[in-house]
Amino acid sequence: MEENFARVETKYLLTLSQVDQIEESLVREGFERLSFGSPTVQSLYYDTRDYALIRASLERPSYKEKLRLRAYGEAGHITNTFLEIKKKYRGVVYKRRTAMGLTQAAEALRTGLMPGEAGQVGREALYMARRYGLSPAAVILYDRDAWISKVHPEVRITFDRNLSFRDWAMDLNCPDRDLSLFQADQRLMEIKTGGAYPLWLVRLLEEAGARRTHFSKYGLAYRKFIQPEKKDFEGSGAKCLTASLLVGA
Repeated sequence: MEENFARVETKYLLTLSQVDQIEESLVREGFERLSFGSPTVQSLYYDTRDYALIRASLERPSYKEKLRLRAYGEAGHITNTFLEIKKKYRGVVYKRRTAMGLTQAAEALRTGLMPGEAGQVGREALYMARRYGLSPAAVILYDRDAWISKVHPEVRITFDRNLSFRDWAMDLNCPDRDLSLFQADQRLMEIKTGGAYPLWLVRLLEEAGARRTHFSKYGLAYRKFIQPEKKDFEGSGAKCLTASLLVGA
């Protein structure tokens, strides 16, 4: 089944005290924290050998696109994933995805043989992979708390923590979390809306002193660890060797 989203996404890097204040305000506004098993979110990003997609994205063009596999749950228990194409044009995020088995999706992108049931999203993902010459480039992991409200269904708010990265063992069932991307007392808040903020949300952010920031998880990983002048760590190739299918080894 294919899913399509079009929304405005804004991000805020917060302290724990700011998060506490915002969450208290959300409760007063009728929001509830979602509870749906493991909070872990994993994304396997595809890029060119010289990281052309993320380098272009960091220049903040009016249009940019990403291809990734996204899974929900702890490593070692992942069987299903979403094949996602994410595009951003003039501040609006367009995300299209289709559910696929993890092994099936990785194999399809590796071999160029996409099953028919992957639909239009699968065909477009395969075209994108061929066009740019994409291959697995980075795994981003984090734990997410999501808040929703029946009173304000047009607003969805998430808080991400334990953000980490690796560019070895391109397997979403690998438990490695070796490279932290920000401090333990930081949280990344994302607000997803259909457009302009309602006044109650504007006031909430002003009271907490929250300031909007440009933030890309994969972009931060690239700047901090991947780009040549920063890549002075040892990628642990001896770990999680179950990734051979995904990287075509």
